[in-house]
Formats: sequence, C-alpha cells, structure tokens
Amino acid sequence: MSTPLLRVSQVASLSLDDADDIVRRAQAGDVSAFESLYRAHAGHVLTLCRRMLRDDAEAGEATQDVFVRVWERLTTFRGQSAFGTWLHRLAVNVVLERLRKTRRDADRLIAGDEDMFGARSQTDDADTVMDVETALRSLPEGARSVFVLHDMEGYSHEEIAQMTGIAAGTARAQLCRARRALMKLLSA
Repeated sequence: MSTPLLRVSQVASLSLDDADDIVRRAQAGDVSAFESLYRAHAGHVLTLCRRMLRDDAEAGEATQDVFVRVWERLTTFRGQSAFGTWLHRLAVNVVLERLRKTRRDADRLIAGDEDMFGARSQTDDADTVMDVETALRSLPEGARSVFVLHDMEGYSHEEIAQMTGIAAGTARAQLCRARRALMKLLSA
C-alpha cells in the first residue's frame, strides 16, 4: 500500500521517528516515500549546486544527478547521521566530481593576477547591484568551490583539501583570493 505524498512543510514537521520511517520505506523501494524525500530536500540541494556551479541549467542537471545517486545508494545510508547531512555530503561530492570531470585542475586555481576580474563593462548600468550569487558565478571554479564549502557550508580547510584533492594551504589561499575578488566584484 502506497502512502500519500507529503509536502515539504509536512516532512519538515515530522518527528524523527516518522522521518526515519520515510527513509526506511524509500530504502525498501517505496517510490512515493523517495518522492517525499526529494520534495523535502531538492531545494537545498539545488541551492548548493547553484552556488558551486556557474550555470543554472548545469545546477539543475547536477541536482538530478544527486538524486539519481541517492536512489542508487540509499541502501548504504545507515542512519548514523541525519539523512539531510548524508545527502548534503553526497551532493558536495557529486558537484566536485562533476567539476573534476569537465575542467582541468589548472582552471581551478585563481591566478594572482587581479585582471581576471576586470572592470565593469561600459554598458553596465551604474545603479545595477551585483548580488552574491551572480558574483559567485563569476569566480573560477576552484575559488568558488572553496568559498562555498568554507564560508557558506562550514567545512574546514582540511576537509576541503580532502574533498577537492588540493592542499589545505592551497584551500586557504583560494579562500583569501576568492574573498578579495568577491569584495571587488560586489563593490564595483
């Protein structure tokens, strides 16, 4: 017997036992339970993907990739952490894997040259304010990834180094350069 789909607000208000029950049912192959998990978490995953990737279409594809991977690996979730925590880490790994597959490592680093961020074009309206999401998209992938993972998601430099395959010192340098570039972009 299939249970009705739950809205995000309904899933968020569930007790831990009820939320665990939805996860267990999804692990057993209950598609409606998985859809409830998707509805509850897709927005957060999409936001993370948008922050780490430049393109909304690519972020949407990455979000779908995350949930395909969740469906494939749901049986490996053991409940030692919250489902959302497990999903978040899986999403970060999917995005980083996607970045590794499509870009060379050299493209991940910000050159010390500030010219990369150039002046605003003559056609820009002086009253236009660039928001953080747009500014993030203009950063090179490595800097954007380090900034999002450290300043927005709360990972340590050591965790970032482990996830991305760069040295912790490189992560620190990337973060410093990313912050400087964002300040320049947002104040322009």
